[in-house]
Amino acid sequence: MIISAEGVRFDEDAMWVTLSDGRVLGVPLAWFPRLLHASPEARAGWTLSPFGIHWEALDEDISVAGLLAGRGDGAQVGKVA
Repeated sequence: MIISAEGVRFDEDAMWVTLSDGRVLGVPLAWFPRLLHASPEARAGWTLSPFGIHWEALDEDISVAGLLAGRGDGAQVGKVA
């Protein structure tokens, strides 16, 4: 069974993805700096594919498999070396 995204919403600190199997997955926006720093209007410009979520204006692609595995985009937001 392929699990896909069916909807996306945001609150102040998180992205909430509704999945085709009925789960709702919440992930911190800090995992995705482009989304974290984007305007609400830009965040709302998502489209869905069978494998993930795409924001054309932000050049951001997030896979459902990556979300389920607990992976962000690899950037380190606010971390001091």
